[in-house]
Amino acid sequence: MSGRPSFSRAELESFRDAEVPDLLGGPDDPPVRLLFVGINPGLWTAATQTHFAHPGNRFYPALLRGGVITEPVDAAAGMTEEDRARFRARGIGITNLVRRATAKASELTSEEQRAGGADLVALVERVRPRVVAVAGITAYRQA
Repeated sequence: MSGRPSFSRAELESFRDAEVPDLLGGPDDPPVRLLFVGINPGLWTAATQTHFAHPGNRFYPALLRGGVITEPVDAAAGMTEEDRARFRARGIGITNLVRRATAKASELTSEEQRAGGADLVALVERVRPRVVAVAGITAYRQA
């Protein structure tokens, strides 16, 4: 796709430890009913500021095919504000267990994962989604 950025390894590495803000509704949006939880942002995700953004990730195509979303998202190019607004309007949120970006989830410490688990519990208590869907069972169990 012509709008998709390309990054060198060095460019991606410059996003190590960056954070990606949660995608949650604001005061004028419907409440979050479905909260997706990633383990932590990858470097491409941090570079595009879009959750699950790696070009090979099947997250958004699966949501589209499953009817969870109604418009395709080219996350590898970075979500548009319209994409984000559609998610919020449908009551869909996205967060991460650990906020810092790494090349691989295996780079996270056990302590980070446990702290992220406590943060996730607090977020769920505050936002009160009907469903919490976690992508990455191994890290979830440790958290």
